[in-house]
Amino acid sequence: MIEYYEKILHYFILLILLRYETTLIQYERFAVKAQDLKLNEIIDFSQGKIHLHERRLVVHSIHAFAQLRKDLMEKIGQERTRRTFTRFGYYWGQADAAAMKRIFQWDNLEEWVKAGPRMHTLQGVTNSVVKSLKIDQQSGRFQMDVIWRNSGEVDEHLLAFGKSREPVCWMLVGYASGYATFCLGWNIYFIEHKCRAKGDRVCTATGKDEESWGKEIKTYLKYFQESESIQREILDLTRKLKSKTCELARQRKRLEQLENIPHDSFAEVHSKSFQNVLGLVNRVAPFDTSILITGESGSGKEIMARYTHKKSSRADKSFLGINCGALPETLLESELFGHKAGSFTGAACDRVGIFEQAQGGTIFLDEIGDISIAMQVKLLRVLQEKEIIRVGESKPRKIDVRIMAATNRDLPQAVRDGKFREDLYYRLGVFEIEVPPLRERTDDILPLARYFIKQLSKKLKMPDLRLEATCLDYLINYSWPGNVREMENALERAAVMSQKGLILPESLPTTIIHSDSVRSQSAKLIKRTLAQVEQDHIKAVLELTGNNRSRAARILGISPTTLWRKTRH
Repeated sequence: MIEYYEKILHYFILLILLRYETTLIQYERFAVKAQDLKLNEIIDFSQGKIHLHERRLVVHSIHAFAQLRKDLMEKIGQERTRRTFTRFGYYWGQADAAAMKRIFQWDNLEEWVKAGPRMHTLQGVTNSVVKSLKIDQQSGRFQMDVIWRNSGEVDEHLLAFGKSREPVCWMLVGYASGYATFCLGWNIYFIEHKCRAKGDRVCTATGKDEESWGKEIKTYLKYFQESESIQREILDLTRKLKSKTCELARQRKRLEQLENIPHDSFAEVHSKSFQNVLGLVNRVAPFDTSILITGESGSGKEIMARYTHKKSSRADKSFLGINCGALPETLLESELFGHKAGSFTGAACDRVGIFEQAQGGTIFLDEIGDISIAMQVKLLRVLQEKEIIRVGESKPRKIDVRIMAATNRDLPQAVRDGKFREDLYYRLGVFEIEVPPLRERTDDILPLARYFIKQLSKKLKMPDLRLEATCLDYLINYSWPGNVREMENALERAAVMSQKGLILPESLPTTIIHSDSVRSQSAKLIKRTLAQVEQDHIKAVLELTGNNRSRAARILGISPTTLWRKTRH
């Protein structure tokens, strides 16, 4: 049973490590040295993934690994645990050696070997220093002396068991052996002599070929059993990775097509509904087709129009917008088409309207559903004839503009009710884009919140501005009737109300804290006693504040002593 458990564990570990190798990048040959490798140049952090030159890594907890070591020691004993961890490290080392060769194509064998300790350092395993290195390829002789400072494996062992009587850097030994063996093509074994777990100042180890070790290595060979097949498995893995290179290239091409989101316009987009909208915009943007953008108030219609303009052939020309619903009809006509001096009271001089000002660019007509029938007729003529007539003139003036319009009204219903001209509706809406409300793109709520926090940090000159994690549930559960605009305003208020730049739940507007979703949950408590409700509320506030009793007492409006008395039972 113990052997079976150990076998399953071995293949489980192998499977995990196989998943680390996600892709392969081909590099031209260059004379890089192991000491030149720097963490900030080769590591890439992205959402949910950490890549070391496209080789996936994970960050694990020393405490968790200490518990794993302890569990294995208790279940299969020290000898089998040591062999398992040594083989784990051996495979890890072979995988890194293969990756280093594929990525950097070293001609210098010594630099390739030295890159192993350097990788250990970059990955935070230990601060590895090569004290000496001798390689004789003709005779097959090898000797390498290394120093391991601040070994993470020692910390794991000390957490689980305390001080040891013998060296405990089993994975480091396995890694160094596997790495060097893969590089040289013949078996290299490392033995740890000094170890911080024993009370030594640093950990030291020596690696030699099997013949150079002589009889001394026989005691340690059992810890490397079953590792001979690892190099073959790595080579098989490399071939599989190469076969996926074309597929990866196709995926990157698709991502490049969707990357056209300027950082000054949008946060990260996770929701499929909004991604679909952006896909439509990217397709229509290069053409001069009229666009009608619909959606609820505050959903981002003007931002979508500006984004479309930036992606169009008119991007280097003007983008001018006007809120048609905010101006009376006579003033709106003058703003759009311009006027002649003396054409009406107050027209002291000739005025150029925004249609002429935006020549060659884009005009955005917001709240188009609010204009009068008479103005609709004049606008229809502009769309049909591509010319305008200033107020007080009879001379037509040719224009070259792209028109985008937006409304939160139901224009098809307005057409049926006779409040909006059908021909104008079809002229404006050659291509219609509906921006989904925020409640239908909940995956974008947190990216948007973080985006606004970053913008507000600059606007309000609050460099340490941040959201406390307990705010996130409130933001996600709120329905956001005012959509993105409401979120931006709510977070600006919260930033002003924050404590030293930390936005707490109590900094958020009460409409968010006491949203319908929260009230619906509270309705379930209606049959409970007042004392029960009070206890549940106290527990919820304590959870919300991370069991910070002082802050919980402030939120509850009671003293810390009263809070202690109410929670002591």
